[in-house]
Amino acid sequence: MRRASPGSRHPFLPAWTVLVLGFLLALGPLAPPGHAADGGEGAGGGWTVRQPGKAHDGVSAVVRLDPADGTVTLAARRGATTVLEPAPVGLVTRTADLTSGLRLLSRGTRRVTEHYTMTTGKRLRRTVRATEARFSFTGAGGTRLDLLVRVSHDGVAHRYVLPARGEVTVVREASAFRPPAAARAWLSSYTPNYERTFAPADAANAPDGSYAYPALFRVGGTYALLTESDVDGRYDGSHLVHRQGTAEYTVALADASVTSTGPLATPWRTAVIGDLATVTESTLVDDLAPPSRVADTSWIRPGKVAWSWLAGFGAAQRSLATQERFVDYSAAHGWPYTLVDDGWKTTDWMPRLIDYARARGVGVLLWVHYTDLDTAAERAELLPRVKKWGAAGLKIDFMDSDSQERFAWYDDILRDTAREELLVNFHGATLPKGIQRTWPQVMTMEAVYGAEQGNVPAADLATLPYTRNAVGSMDYTPMGFQFGTRTVSDAAELALSVVYESGFQNFAGSVAAYRDRPELERFLEQVPTVWDASRLLSGEPGQEATFARRRDGRWFLGSVGAGPAGQRRVPLSFLGGGKWLLEVVRDGDDGLVRERHVLTRHDTLRVPVHEHGGFAALVCRAAPGRDTCDRPVSRLPLTTLTVSPGRADVDAGASIGVDARFAVEDAGPAQDVTVTLRTPDGWSVAGDPARADRVGTGGELAGHWTVRVPPDAAEGGRDLVVTTKYRAGAQVLTVERTVRAYVSPPGVDHVGDLPFVSESNGWGPVERDMSNGETAAGDGGPLTLRGTVHDKGLGVHAESEVVVDLDGAYRRFTAAVGVDDEVAGKGSVVFEVLGDGRTLATTPVLTSADAARALDVDVSGVRRLTLRVTDGGDGVDSDHADWGDARLLS
Repeated sequence: MRRASPGSRHPFLPAWTVLVLGFLLALGPLAPPGHAADGGEGAGGGWTVRQPGKAHDGVSAVVRLDPADGTVTLAARRGATTVLEPAPVGLVTRTADLTSGLRLLSRGTRRVTEHYTMTTGKRLRRTVRATEARFSFTGAGGTRLDLLVRVSHDGVAHRYVLPARGEVTVVREASAFRPPAAARAWLSSYTPNYERTFAPADAANAPDGSYAYPALFRVGGTYALLTESDVDGRYDGSHLVHRQGTAEYTVALADASVTSTGPLATPWRTAVIGDLATVTESTLVDDLAPPSRVADTSWIRPGKVAWSWLAGFGAAQRSLATQERFVDYSAAHGWPYTLVDDGWKTTDWMPRLIDYARARGVGVLLWVHYTDLDTAAERAELLPRVKKWGAAGLKIDFMDSDSQERFAWYDDILRDTAREELLVNFHGATLPKGIQRTWPQVMTMEAVYGAEQGNVPAADLATLPYTRNAVGSMDYTPMGFQFGTRTVSDAAELALSVVYESGFQNFAGSVAAYRDRPELERFLEQVPTVWDASRLLSGEPGQEATFARRRDGRWFLGSVGAGPAGQRRVPLSFLGGGKWLLEVVRDGDDGLVRERHVLTRHDTLRVPVHEHGGFAALVCRAAPGRDTCDRPVSRLPLTTLTVSPGRADVDAGASIGVDARFAVEDAGPAQDVTVTLRTPDGWSVAGDPARADRVGTGGELAGHWTVRVPPDAAEGGRDLVVTTKYRAGAQVLTVERTVRAYVSPPGVDHVGDLPFVSESNGWGPVERDMSNGETAAGDGGPLTLRGTVHDKGLGVHAESEVVVDLDGAYRRFTAAVGVDDEVAGKGSVVFEVLGDGRTLATTPVLTSADAARALDVDVSGVRRLTLRVTDGGDGVDSDHADWGDARLLS
């Protein structure tokens, strides 16, 4: 971990410094009373604030003070079009109602010009030019309220400043947005994790309810995207509340009240305004946010991520071999990261995986639950620990709140992850509100009805570029071809790697799904995750979105649509002069195909698309002899090492045959290859290591050994370790796989080795010698009770029942029972043992906090044994119960 040397700039600025600077910037230089707000007096005693350099045809805001009741309204225009009609501003504190009875003290303007650089986003280098007006009012009891209004070419924003020092409690804002009643709207019902689809409506006729940011409205050819910016622990998040029949959308705070120490500047109530290109290319939300608090960003590296959750769920996260497979895939295709999701914390191999990935140039990202980090003590323990392991960053999940308390936690976790130089992906999170400018280690945020839902409508996919993704990086997790109900074509799915902006692109496919689509693999090797420029080329919300994004001299095109098959026509006027090579990946009759065109900026690209289809394209300067825009990618061989059997039950004195197969699937060759077997002390091996000077792509090297177990071997599990060592270029790499051998003593039979008369299980099949699986197909992890792993036993999910015939052949049944560690903090169960229908033993309710309970039951004469698990009654559907080391003694 890098630290600032003595006398160097500290890696991030103190919170009080940023707050003070932000407040002073918000106030700006005061103009004397009577100074026009960059436009002068308007009709009815109003003041117009205009974007810089535009007299009448640009974006403007109109502030009006009603002299009769002292209320203030704000409206927004684009040229002659009223985009937002006059709507109330003001707020109510615990001591003063500042929504009426206001009197103007002074007003003034300043020009805002800023230049800053992002680590993520639709454009890395940003320039801000805006006009900011400050209106100072006095209200009840002489309380002062300042209204700041900022106008730029891409929108209007306003916030309140309460200049007085001391504690202040805000109980309500009068803030509202009022589009014209007939405006078309695209709205998403509000939930604190923002995981709802968008639906079209009319502004006035939308149903009663709460709606999330961002909310999109169309007035003629002009759009307004409503959201907020610069929210932190000084305040809370908000959403919109609408009553059907009116066009007013009122700002509602997440909390009943918000308490801070003044002077207090509230979040910016923000409207991105313009045509669709302006909305999708706008950086207004980031422009309004405080500057970066991380001085040295050299450690921050966005990139593509192999994410295995939709290719195996929790079982895949608990499997070292599976996670190594995804690391290998990343290394073979130049992806810089892999993400291990929920489940890894029940294992002990994470440092090994990180070392394995580091040797291959791949960073490992780790999923954690919000509650793992919600206290200072937890952060002080976990963050340095995962950093010491070498983790590149964290995916933090399940915040599920817009409260002030949660935003204060965001302040803490962002400060602490910056100190530890850990990248961050927030899931179950709030919407981006400028956070990626202030804390540039935030690579992406979920806040979307994403691919993990398994059934995202094509119309929603074509709405998100104009709504959710327009305000910040969006972790949609595309490419999950093996999961859910597909709603768009393969080419349209590939296009999402361009259409959707995200500093981390967590690609959700299985390795098999990628390998079945070689043109997709090739395109994903080339596509970046950050951009120098972004252009909307064509589209309409809910119908189609076609984008061009540039990085390092190449353009990437992506197009996704919802509708019938046809031809998509794309103007190329965004290109410079001369000839350009376009490599288009589209849907063919038998999969994805790549087509090459040489065109100019005066041409129109025409691409046939399937129903709910699209395309992706890579564009570079045409040159004699150039037939591709691809650039070299750092690749290591994609290899597999398989061993058989994966586990074996063996008697002392017996033998086990072990087979191993090392194969190179892609990006070969592997050189100087050896495959060896290591056994426990005292176990003998017949067979030699396998060796090859070279194993090319499509080739393999096999080994076979016979392992003899000592006659006096003690009962229990042992590891037989197969190791492959090979060279790839200058790197020497190692892969290991394990055969788990379990030595059984005489006179003992394990229930998991016997045939079942019948079985039932609450989710998936009953698992033999592993925990309950995460899918209907099973595939659980090790049977683990309070840190102790049991080689043998049954993994079930309540309600469950297993029946076996004993025919009176056994004396005792023993087991260690409890809730499996994989559902730590959840689940409650009761275990019952029945013999011939008669209850022989039962446990009290056991939870994941309880130690394993030992059972020792007399089954003498029992002909049919029933092992039953019932729910403990807590209503939590996470009852993964283990019959650890369930055995019968004769």
